[in-house]
Amino acid sequence: MIPPPAPERGPEERPVLVIDFGGQYSQLIARRVREARVYSELVSHRIGPDEIRARNPLALVLSGGPASVYAEGAPQMDARNLELGIPTLGICYGMQLMARQLGGTVESNDVSEYGKAEAALGESPLFHDLPPEQTVWMSHRDSVTAAPPGARVTASSPSTPIAAFEDAGRGLYGVQFHPEVVHTPHGQDMLENFLYDVAGAPPVWTPAAVIEEQVERIRAQVGKEKVICGLSGGVDSAVAALLVHKAVGDQLTCVFVDHGLLRHNEAEQVVETFGGHFRVPLVHVRAQERFLTRLSGVTDPEAKRMIVGEEFIRVFEEEAAGLGDVRFLVQGTLYSDVIESGGGEGGVAAKIKSHHNVGGLPDDMEMELVEPLRLLFKDEVRRVGEELGLPQRMVWRQPFPGPGLAIRIVGDVTLERLEILRAADAILQEEIRRAGLYRDLWQSFAVLPAIRSVGVQGDERTYAYPIVIRAVTSEDAMTADWARIPYDVLETISSRIINEVQGVNRVALDLSSKPPATIEWE
Repeated sequence: MIPPPAPERGPEERPVLVIDFGGQYSQLIARRVREARVYSELVSHRIGPDEIRARNPLALVLSGGPASVYAEGAPQMDARNLELGIPTLGICYGMQLMARQLGGTVESNDVSEYGKAEAALGESPLFHDLPPEQTVWMSHRDSVTAAPPGARVTASSPSTPIAAFEDAGRGLYGVQFHPEVVHTPHGQDMLENFLYDVAGAPPVWTPAAVIEEQVERIRAQVGKEKVICGLSGGVDSAVAALLVHKAVGDQLTCVFVDHGLLRHNEAEQVVETFGGHFRVPLVHVRAQERFLTRLSGVTDPEAKRMIVGEEFIRVFEEEAAGLGDVRFLVQGTLYSDVIESGGGEGGVAAKIKSHHNVGGLPDDMEMELVEPLRLLFKDEVRRVGEELGLPQRMVWRQPFPGPGLAIRIVGDVTLERLEILRAADAILQEEIRRAGLYRDLWQSFAVLPAIRSVGVQGDERTYAYPIVIRAVTSEDAMTADWARIPYDVLETISSRIINEVQGVNRVALDLSSKPPATIEWE
């Protein structure tokens, strides 16, 4: 497929809208569209034709979903959305809903189809230059049993006679399988065929385009006012700071709040990197005692997040007051943060947890937020960071939560428990890097539970803490799988932690994926 030439208009002026019906892969669809260098946004299934026209999208993609389209209470869509003349691709539930609204039939199968299936592909712009026989990923019990009037069937599998259909004259396409997952090897090619050849979407969503557009937005929002940025040392806040500094220069002052909840030597690394390497104005606030006082006796994880978020803002406001009249606060909020915090604009996705920089902000916060990464996924932030010249060691730093070790200590957060966890985590990080696994893992960290267990050390009975090792692989943190770390590496980690960290006599490994578990323990 040959992408059409890029126009001069900005990539966000004409998005691809992914309409969310609650499928576990809805966010992944939006990411795959962006990987094709086409800007996309996830929107609620409640969106109507007037709002769609106002957005002027290049295409619509209808996501999958867990419900049956004919079930009471199942997510529906205004059928007029299919009459706008906008190229539309329905995936799984989205295909079934499209078929039903266009006059086709959807029924329950006698046999479910979950996992890999062999599909026979016919002639279709979606399958241009692709093998006629290939593996696809299915996840359904219902099927389209009669295609809508005017549509033709373009693919089938042994269990699903109508695995794809299209009404090319109206720009409507449906596939029962999931092209967005890696288990459909040519799925990305299918999406790009739809985007480039059917919708005529130009591949202009690039890191350089993101930087150019965000710099303009920041300047328009901030004007000549002073800006303060909460710097954590992670890639999100670092890229947000560099974007704002590129936009407004010395109007920006970065504030690094050392809340005492960071990992070993991280505070020193942050100060050295930003104060020395980037030469961005930096205020270093040592606030460990303040945060520990607020967290004392607090065991509920949501309360911890709220406390850390509120205290962050209070520190920022105090530092801003010392800088004069500062109206704007920069934060590295990501798109996945917004989605997980229930910020899906009325979508069907549930709130998983509050993020301290999304759901944990106090209502009486005085500064206006600047969030240049709010529409980016983590992998996009990293590419923007590389484009801005951020050092590789910071670009590829594993995600670290704003509340820090406070949500990796189950129960009460005390100085003693912090030091135990910090020492154990330092050993884990050292051995993961030594084994060359750091870049392969989305996150790897130690957790300190609120229990003690019996052990024997030096021929004496001990009653000490266990340490839980959590390591996962993921692409965007929306889903994750537990990492298969070699046994010899795990053995070294366990031995070192038990022998070198006082107060620990046991090491366990977390073998749960997301879902059903979250990545963090709290």
